[in-house]
Amino acid sequence: MITVGQVLTFLNTLASPSMKMDWDNVGLLCGDKNTPVTKILVALDPFYHVCREAEEIGAQLIVTHHPIIFRPLAHLTAEDATSRGIMLLCAKGISAINAHTNLDQAPGGVNDALASALGLQDVQVLNPAGIDEQGRPWGLLRVGAVEKQPLEDFLRLVKTQLGCPGLRYTQGQGSVHRVAVGGGSCGSELPLVAAAGCDTFVTADVKYNDFWLAQEQGIHLIDAGHFYTENPVCTVLQRALQEKYPELSVVLSQSHRDCTNFFL
Repeated sequence: MITVGQVLTFLNTLASPSMKMDWDNVGLLCGDKNTPVTKILVALDPFYHVCREAEEIGAQLIVTHHPIIFRPLAHLTAEDATSRGIMLLCAKGISAINAHTNLDQAPGGVNDALASALGLQDVQVLNPAGIDEQGRPWGLLRVGAVEKQPLEDFLRLVKTQLGCPGLRYTQGQGSVHRVAVGGGSCGSELPLVAAAGCDTFVTADVKYNDFWLAQEQGIHLIDAGHFYTENPVCTVLQRALQEKYPELSVVLSQSHRDCTNFFL
């Protein structure tokens, strides 16, 4: 019998809680470690529709990147979707585990998955924050290389590989070759990317001034969307859990997608 606690222990080997940012909230945020598990639902976010999906498919556990409880809750009522999701999980005995910034920084986590999706070669951790028990450096950003190509070709690759409906970008100088990636909101890391000699940076949630700063520094800055830059890790989690626990059913969410639309 596999329990929620055993799954949590395994996930902590993939992304140690010691790697999380100080302000973050990770781990088992809802449920009971002793609950037996036969089915797991994996998604990027633990939104209400994901909680409903877990109930509908008979999952006892949801594993997500983003936490179901991030800031202290002032109330728990049916008046907002977050509360309704937590209430549904509690009522149905479904647990929720997340690995957030620890998975961003961990070897094989969010940013390695993003680098792989974009075909980066010779991938390294940019400015490592530490070394794990296996002697591997860990940290937030990844940097690697692609064959030299025009920006337009690389934009097309990013859009296709990540399934983005569109991209925001500013054009720097020259070809795309040395590329840094940071899934989610990593625009503030632009100075580090520039100092590392990268000509291109793929991230999300980029602020207006950061686009101007990138252009002034000659860096191609691409905002591919929060969901699309982080979602590749869900497949990584699903495969890792299924390989570790072949007797379980580990399912990728079919209901969860980005709610952002483009009017073209």
